[in-house]
Amino acid sequence: MTPSELAPAFFLAVVVILLTCRLVVVVVGRLGQPPVVGEMIAGVLLGPSLFGLLAPGVSAEVFPAELKPVLYVAGQIGLVALMFAAGYEFRAHAGRGLAGTAVAVSAAGVGIPLVLGMGLTLAAHGHVGIFVDGVSVWVTSAFVGVSLAITAFPMLARIITERGLAGSRFGSLALASGATDDALAWIMLAGVLGGASGEVTPVLKTVGGSLLFVAVLFLVGRRLLDRIVNRPGLGDDTRLLLVVVVLFGAAWFTDVIDLYAVFGAFCVGMAMPRGAAAERLVRTTQSVTQVVFVPMFFTYSGLNTRVDVFADPSVPAFGAAAVLLAVVGKFGGCWAAARLRGESGPVAVRVGVLMNARGLMQLIALNIGLAAGIVGDELFAALVLVALVTTIMTAPVLSLLDRRDARSRSASAEETPRGEEAVATSG
Repeated sequence: MTPSELAPAFFLAVVVILLTCRLVVVVVGRLGQPPVVGEMIAGVLLGPSLFGLLAPGVSAEVFPAELKPVLYVAGQIGLVALMFAAGYEFRAHAGRGLAGTAVAVSAAGVGIPLVLGMGLTLAAHGHVGIFVDGVSVWVTSAFVGVSLAITAFPMLARIITERGLAGSRFGSLALASGATDDALAWIMLAGVLGGASGEVTPVLKTVGGSLLFVAVLFLVGRRLLDRIVNRPGLGDDTRLLLVVVVLFGAAWFTDVIDLYAVFGAFCVGMAMPRGAAAERLVRTTQSVTQVVFVPMFFTYSGLNTRVDVFADPSVPAFGAAAVLLAVVGKFGGCWAAARLRGESGPVAVRVGVLMNARGLMQLIALNIGLAAGIVGDELFAALVLVALVTTIMTAPVLSLLDRRDARSRSASAEETPRGEEAVATSG
C-alpha cells in the first residue's frame, strides 16, 4: 500500500479499535475489572480469533497486513507514555524501609516462576507443538520461564492508584517489588534473545548500556528535567516539548540496547521532579496517549493471537498448566517471601495477588519473542491465555479479600461489647 492508501486505512482501523475497546471496557467494568482487562480482551476479539473468523473479508479490509507495523509503532507511543506515568507514580508512593523486603519478594517472584516455566516447557518437549523449528528447546523454555516471571507493573500501579492504596504498606511494597521484578525479567529476556542468536554481545550491550543509561539519567538527566519543569519563563508548550524530547530520547536508547522503550520511559518518570508543574506534564502526556494509542498495542497483539491453535488439545492443556504454575510460582513465591521478611498475613497475600498479574508486560514480551522468531502461534496463544487469566483474577481476588477483612472487623466489633457486658454482669 502507498502512504496515501495507508493513511485512510489507519484512520478507519483506529475508529474500529477505539469504539470496540471502549465498549468492552464498559462491559468488563461492570464486572469489577480495570480498563486494561477490557482492552486486552478487545484486542483478541479484533484479531483472527473472532473478527477475522466471522468476517475474514471485512477484517482484511480494516486491518490489512501493511497496517500492522503502523499499529505497532502507534502502540509503542502509548506504552511509553503509560510507563512514564507509572515511573512518576512509583517514586511518589514508594515508601522507605522497603528495599530489603522488595528485593526478597522480587527475587522469589522471578526465580520460582522462571524455574517452573522452564520445567514445564522441557517436560512438554516432544508432546506439545509449541516449539519453533531451528530454535533450541532451552531457548524456548527460558523464554516461557521469563514470561511467567514478568509482572504487569503498569496495571499494578493503576489498580493501586484507583483503589487509593498508594500509601498503604502492601501498595508501596507491591510497587517497589513490581518495578524490581520487571527490570530483572527484561534483563533476562535480553539474555534469552542473546542465547537465541548464539552471541554474548547482545547481553553485554544490554547490561552495559543499562548501567550507562541509569548513570547519565540520574546524574545529568534529573537535573535537566528539574530545569525544564521549574525554570521561570518557559511556557507550558515548551516544557511539554522538552520533556517529550527527553522521554523519547530515553525510549530510543533503551530500545537500541534491547532493554526496550518502556523501561527508558519508566526511568524518566522516576527522575521527574515533584510538584504541581511536573504533575501537569505527566498527566498531559498520558491523557490522550493512554486513551488513543495504548488500545492500538492491544489490537496489534490480538492480530497475532489465533485461538484456532487450541484445536490441538495439547496446546490448551499446556496453557492451563502454565496458568497454574504461573499462579503458584508468582503468588506463592511473593507471599512466602513477604511472610519470611516479617510482613503480616493480609499484607503478604495482597502483595502476592498484585504481583501475580502479568497483563500488558507479558504481551510486550510475547510480541518481542514473536518478532525475534522464537515464539510461534501456538506458544503465543497459550501464553496470552496466561496473561488474560492472571490479569482478570486480580481485581476479584482483591475485592474478596477486602470483603473478608470487613466481615472479620465487623465480627470483632460485635464480640467486644458482648465481652464487656459479660464482665460487667459477673462483677
